[in-house]
Amino acid sequence: MTFDFDPRSPVFRRNPYPYYDMLRSHAPIFFWEPWGIFFLTRHEDCNELLRDPRLGHGLQGEPPVDEAALYEMQLNWMLFQNPPNHTRLRGLAHKAFTPRMVEQMREAIQSLTDQLLDRVQAAGQMELIADLAYPLPVTVIAEMLGIPEADRDRFHEWSDALARSLDMTDDPAVYQRAAAAAAVFTGYLRELANRRRVAPGPDLLSALVQVEEAGEQLTEAELYATCALLLVAGHETTINLIGNGVLALLRHPEQMALLQRNPALVKSAVEELLRFDSPVQLTSRFVLEELTYQGHTFRPGQSISFMLGAANHDPAVFAQPQTLDVTRVKNPHLAFGSGIHYCLGAPLARLEGQIAVETLLRRMPNLRLAVDEPVYRDNYVLRGLEALPVTF
Repeated sequence: MTFDFDPRSPVFRRNPYPYYDMLRSHAPIFFWEPWGIFFLTRHEDCNELLRDPRLGHGLQGEPPVDEAALYEMQLNWMLFQNPPNHTRLRGLAHKAFTPRMVEQMREAIQSLTDQLLDRVQAAGQMELIADLAYPLPVTVIAEMLGIPEADRDRFHEWSDALARSLDMTDDPAVYQRAAAAAAVFTGYLRELANRRRVAPGPDLLSALVQVEEAGEQLTEAELYATCALLLVAGHETTINLIGNGVLALLRHPEQMALLQRNPALVKSAVEELLRFDSPVQLTSRFVLEELTYQGHTFRPGQSISFMLGAANHDPAVFAQPQTLDVTRVKNPHLAFGSGIHYCLGAPLARLEGQIAVETLLRRMPNLRLAVDEPVYRDNYVLRGLEALPVTF
């Protein structure tokens, strides 16, 4: 079929959901000629192929010289690794993100949320991204890793640049900025790791340094890359969960009122917010072995992109998918992916989202949008708001 489709366009990025509906209905497996990519939009297809071991990851080709630092860092991200390296790297980081370990952080996350809201309560207004959605997950992941408080503002710019490099763009400046950030970030982590070798602490960075020193499971390059990935992934997506989620509630005041009357619904509400406007809209895989699926033959080296936001609005799985329903019980969304690359930080993101939403609605019962149309960031893969001014 022929239609006006370009995931780089501002119109698509502003609201991709009508495009998703069209693709799911007419071309659920769609080959996009400009980049030679297959897009999948149905829940069943995404869930099945994300679990298929014949698909995986791999950075292809040699990067330009001015992008080498980015390439080297991403080469060591578990996000772009296949077994057995992926299994090894994920296992090292997993201990910090088990549901039990995350649950032990509940009190600290609640305290931090209250502190952030204390700062704006008397003003009767706030910019939700800058005042809550950003500082909450940034502080949490930084403390878990052992990043000194005085340094935390420094990696916001680095993290933003690295996150942009995951987007669908052919702008070389995006990758050049990300490469520059990767180089500076690696240098910072090297210096911090050296300090932890001398004086280790009870943080994840110190634990990873000790593993690296043992020389059996983690190389020095993997150490820095893993820490950078955890810092980026540990807050970028949660910012979007809180921002997108609160905006969805503000635009559906009857659902917000229902949640305020029944705060015990917060768990199902956060799952619905993850589904309704997913923080991660797309994830990709390379074909490692030829396979045929639904009449399509995928050959080694080809790229398949899974539109998670589309899968999460599939009417074959979700009743009235365009309706926000905080009481939705059956909700097998793919916001955290599927298969071996299922989001490592899902338990932490869920907890932060639940505490942020419940506390915000309890303490600011008259929460209202302060602008007609909040502006989304110029990102597609990681979909989130530039700012969200509210009054209360």
